Amino acid sequence: MDNNTPQKPQNQLSLELKPEVAKGSYSNLAIISHSRSEFIIDFATTLPGLVKPEIGNRIIMTPEHAKRLMNAIFDNISKYEAQFGLIDLGSGKNGPQGGGTFNLADFGPIGGGSKS
Repeated sequence: MDNNTPQKPQNQLSLELKPEVAKGSYSNLAIISHSRSEFIIDFATTLPGLVKPEIGNRIIMTPEHAKRLMNAIFDNISKYEAQFGLIDLGSGKNGPQGGGTFNLADFGPIGGGSKS
């Protein structure tokens, strides 16, 4: 092989980004559930005037990939905060504005279903 020929690093991944995916979608609510074999993340949007949040995307992944995603997000948030400063989650103690979490079971069935 010629020493002047550029080589693709072995760990480099070639991806295709389709235009309909490239524009992205907005989410201000993520609902995470899991079983023994998978994590399910529903990305939803809740806005004033909407009767209920609308789920725009659902991602299903193995527990191992979910943990890799968590680590990657943590790493990127750390880099973001090093560059731009701490992300303020507000001063409230509960709810999305306060940076807290809540138990969806406290709100009853989601999606119009009923509990059995």
